[in-house]
Amino acid sequence: MTSSEQIVEARLDGGLAALDIAVDDEQRHRLLALVGLLHKWNRAYNLTAVRTPEEMVTRHLLDSAAVLPFVRGPELLDVGSGPGLPGLVLAILDPSLAVTLLDSNGKKVRFQRQAVMELGLGNVTPEQTRVEAFAPVAGGYAQVISRAFSSLGDFIALTSRLVAPDGEWLAMKGPAVDDELAGLPEEIVVAARHDLAVPYENGSRQLVVLRHRDVTQA
Repeated sequence: MTSSEQIVEARLDGGLAALDIAVDDEQRHRLLALVGLLHKWNRAYNLTAVRTPEEMVTRHLLDSAAVLPFVRGPELLDVGSGPGLPGLVLAILDPSLAVTLLDSNGKKVRFQRQAVMELGLGNVTPEQTRVEAFAPVAGGYAQVISRAFSSLGDFIALTSRLVAPDGEWLAMKGPAVDDELAGLPEEIVVAARHDLAVPYENGSRQLVVLRHRDVTQA
């Protein structure tokens, strides 16, 4: 094992411990394999601006894993998933989730499909299409998550027909989210805001949980 691989493994193990997330050997192997695959593909296809495997652990895997306590499924739609984040990580950490990855970028969805195949993730479905043209599951999704898709207003407007009537939007955001909250439609309310302590990451991150107003008041 190279020193770089040792650093990657130590950062993953330490980060998961800090998040109080227990994984078995298979889940750990899949997370490490996902980093290796992302790093390999990134050199050829420029899937992410994050270049090193160590930083991929922090800024992609642990950042994605930090929202796990707030994901309840059973269906999760990851909108603007890019190379499959956070959906692939959440699918590995919770095999009971049925995760759909949605992105319009062909090379990123090809990576998603390769990752699903190589990692043996039977609970993940990659979809290459624009969100406006995507047909939801019957009844809508229990939760729709976005990590870096758009502003909150656009996120709600583009996905309102995809969320179940009693479902939730999960928006992973940085410090600028306060400005975006002012533009929410009247029928949408903030159900919760959670600060996300991402190990080895100094930046401010939070998860904003949104619901339909009538559901929150019910």
